[in-house]
Amino acid sequence: MKLGLIGSGFISRFHTLALGQVKGFELAGLLDRSGSAGLAELARREGVGDPRIYPSVTELAEAVDVLALFAPNYARLEGMEEIAAAVRAGARLRGLICEKPLGRNLAEAREMVRLAEETGLPTSYFENQLYMKSFRAQLRQLEPVQQEMGPLALARCSEEHGGPHEGWFWDPTRQGGGVLLDMGCHAIAMGWYLLTPAGKAPTFLEPETVSADVSLLKWGLPRWRRHLLDKYGVDYAKTPAEDFTTGVVGYRNPETGQRVKAQFTSSWMFEKQGLRLFWDGMGPGYAVEFNTLSSPLTVFIGDDAAAAVADGESALEKSTASRGLLPVHYNEADLYGYPDEFQDALASFAAGRDAMLPWSYGVEVMRLLMAAYLSAEQRRVVDLTDPATLKELETYRPAIQQGHGAEQLLG
Repeated sequence: MKLGLIGSGFISRFHTLALGQVKGFELAGLLDRSGSAGLAELARREGVGDPRIYPSVTELAEAVDVLALFAPNYARLEGMEEIAAAVRAGARLRGLICEKPLGRNLAEAREMVRLAEETGLPTSYFENQLYMKSFRAQLRQLEPVQQEMGPLALARCSEEHGGPHEGWFWDPTRQGGGVLLDMGCHAIAMGWYLLTPAGKAPTFLEPETVSADVSLLKWGLPRWRRHLLDKYGVDYAKTPAEDFTTGVVGYRNPETGQRVKAQFTSSWMFEKQGLRLFWDGMGPGYAVEFNTLSSPLTVFIGDDAAAAVADGESALEKSTASRGLLPVHYNEADLYGYPDEFQDALASFAAGRDAMLPWSYGVEVMRLLMAAYLSAEQRRVVDLTDPATLKELETYRPAIQQGHGAEQLLG
């Protein structure tokens, strides 16, 4: 299938590298953006296609089979509106991909799904961590244990690094929030599925309660506020976003009535080697643990040799060090599940069906994210069994997202 990308930033480059490990997709087109020429060159160098650069979504949609929305959060809905218009005008696509999150709030996420349903096209919501080979292997390994002992009762999931690369990520009005929306979506999705009994759908467990806290710990200090203002033009003295979040989601098994808990933590102030994904789970008589900083390959770079290190991120995403004892991941795209989610999308679209995670799943994750923001904002446990609360979340926009987070985060 011919693939077209809308977006040319960090995640588009990562996915382009992942395509080299996917059979059946050719990167054939890019929407004209500032980084598109460089992305096209990367695609040619990696042998994943010779993409043409198109001036409009309509022309791109007419030239490919599948469109992937990898644009920034604030541009997702606009991009989907243009895709829907292209389909109405006659573009014959076979599927739609959207990188997490589906929007900046529940209303935007629902509109994304409505437009996708209007096109009649199958969808794939890219939440890469649920596709990680290590995660899938763990599920297979524990399935007979779960059948004997019961499912996990507690999960703790986190994603942490030192902060994003691009200015819009730091701007809560464009990104939609801070680290909770950016990376909490991963940790919440992982915890939900980690607790799910073997063989059940990712949304099988029913969310009942959400409690969360958001904080501005590092990037609200004067030195680091100046850094954000100088480098990205974002003023955290006026419109801050959270750089640390933690919380708990309570779920109920609708078949057995068992209640389980998933703790999530996400941070933009992680002062270790680089990006860390961590999860663990506790069941009756068994447990599981995973940590991406526990790599089978490490290197040591002394002070005298550090000047020769060309790029620390060639070894580890969001690397913060170029010397000392460092973990190396020689295939990060595969480690994080990117080729696997592409392969699932390809097989699903070829069969005319949604992928394992359709866009409607992204709506359910967004509901939990908005409940977490509401909990932190109102300092209470959010009851997801309450009809009035569910109605409130449909139109809720966090104060941080609106640019009014100073009182909450700076006090």
